Amino acid sequence: MNNFNSDNNPQSSKKRIFIGLLGMTFALIMLLILAGGWIATIGLNHLHPSLTPIAKIVAGVTFVVLSGIISALIFSILLEKELPFTHKIRGLGIKLFLPMMELLGPRLGISKERVRNSFIETNNRLLLSGNRHKISPDKMLLLLPHCLQMADCQRRITTSIDNCKQCGKCNIDGLIKLAQNYKIRIAVATGGTLARKIVRDHKPKLIIAVACERDLTSGIHDTFPLPVYGILNQRPEGPCWNTKVDTLEIEKALQTFLKIP
Repeated sequence: MNNFNSDNNPQSSKKRIFIGLLGMTFALIMLLILAGGWIATIGLNHLHPSLTPIAKIVAGVTFVVLSGIISALIFSILLEKELPFTHKIRGLGIKLFLPMMELLGPRLGISKERVRNSFIETNNRLLLSGNRHKISPDKMLLLLPHCLQMADCQRRITTSIDNCKQCGKCNIDGLIKLAQNYKIRIAVATGGTLARKIVRDHKPKLIIAVACERDLTSGIHDTFPLPVYGILNQRPEGPCWNTKVDTLEIEKALQTFLKIP
């Protein structure tokens, strides 16, 4: 998978999935607001007649505000460009709309994995489009999942990746060398709790994270507004077991985001 080719059909398909689900989620929220507003006006009218127009105004303002937010997000995704204020309102999309899309997708025949995959791809494209200022290597963190390490390896690399013997049996060896070449920080996490601790300790300005769809989506959600560029791992032996990653894809991301002398 090459996230740097905007003309690649699979990536465009993922973007369409995300935009379609975003639009349907918005429509569902609006229906709920309208239904709730209609029910509320019936009850409020019995309490006091003046409360009914107030409820209608609140519902109308909510509709207009959410319409503006969704429209800005959709145009930003379509144009692959951060529009004014879209960086701030993207947080609402991540915190509110994504969980709803994960619930709505399977009911429309779209698996949670595909929904998350489309979200990761869209997130990456927006990061690339907004990459106006490259960052120094000391502000970059390469965050890896523990499952990249061979399952039978006795070295404990989550406490310190320097414990790796660099035998070359898994991708960790090549990734350590890559981190050394680009002078960036690198860490391995066993799960979300440790990953959040690593982020707090390192205080990076940008993270390149490798994981499965679920963990990447969760990581992007938890660390926002800190930017996270997600790269999916490969699972030839199944989830969480001797996984792999395209080292070349990670290096391309480093070259894109880093200040390189």
